[in-house]
Amino acid sequence: MSLLAALLLALHPPVPAASEQQCTPPEGWEAVEKLDPKFVIFGEIHGSVESPAFIGDVACGLLAQGKRILVGIEFHATLDGQLQAAWQLPDVEFRKQLSTIGWAGRTDGVASHAMFDLLLRLHSLKDKGAAIDIVAFSGPRDIAQQVRFERLPRQGPHEAAQAENIANAAKKAAYDVVLVLVGDFHARRRMVGEGPDQFEPMALRLAPSGRLVSLQLRHAGGTSWNCQLKPGLQLRPGDPVPADAIACGAYPVAGSADLHHAPFLQLGPGPGDAASADFDGFFWLGPLTASPPQIPAVDMRAAPARK
Repeated sequence: MSLLAALLLALHPPVPAASEQQCTPPEGWEAVEKLDPKFVIFGEIHGSVESPAFIGDVACGLLAQGKRILVGIEFHATLDGQLQAAWQLPDVEFRKQLSTIGWAGRTDGVASHAMFDLLLRLHSLKDKGAAIDIVAFSGPRDIAQQVRFERLPRQGPHEAAQAENIANAAKKAAYDVVLVLVGDFHARRRMVGEGPDQFEPMALRLAPSGRLVSLQLRHAGGTSWNCQLKPGLQLRPGDPVPADAIACGAYPVAGSADLHHAPFLQLGPGPGDAASADFDGFFWLGPLTASPPQIPAVDMRAAPARK
């Protein structure tokens, strides 16, 4: 570095990464931080505007403190290579490339407008120098991993693959914390099912890899974009769901009594909730708003015939 460059740097130091105005961790994060977790799992209801936005706020606040973080998203692990390549691109190119990775044809609330906006926000922070990486962790990443877990009962193979993919990604750098946004079913800390059908959810399987805090979404009702079984159909936990048995859209969601409080997180049960070993605490988002798919599904029955 030349003397002139050094002088200019001293007079005009770089703005710290993730320096969004008033970007701080949400209320309650201090209690979580005292536990010194390696992993913080946010068990959500897919398809809301508020849940990805909250994770973005948590990430931004930690980055503003100079933390190095990894964010796990529930996109299929087979897409992670493409996602990592796109992550290295400048912002404008990242947006273009991101739209080609895992959004088309997915209508279950994971590949939503809000999720797309979250990744754009996180990448913008990274582009400004923040120490942030991401990983797509859902499901087996390859045939070898699939075969290795295939003898686990019911949904166990999927959960085990999720946990291993997150744990492996966490080993790639000296992260201060790993934030994982996932459906709340996977975020449970207790076995699911009974007898020989019991299996370990992702969070329970991941726990031996490092200290873990699992938080469940609490909200005041509203709507979310998700896929539900058609009326009258019932499946046991872990059963495969036939494609013609579900319908996706913006559905009402029942919530808790409105706390009339800005989004926050807290260890222990929520107001009026009984203590549960499934989660270590909760994160409160207030009323939810449905976020539709980033790329709407095409109804081929309504498409004009090609000539």
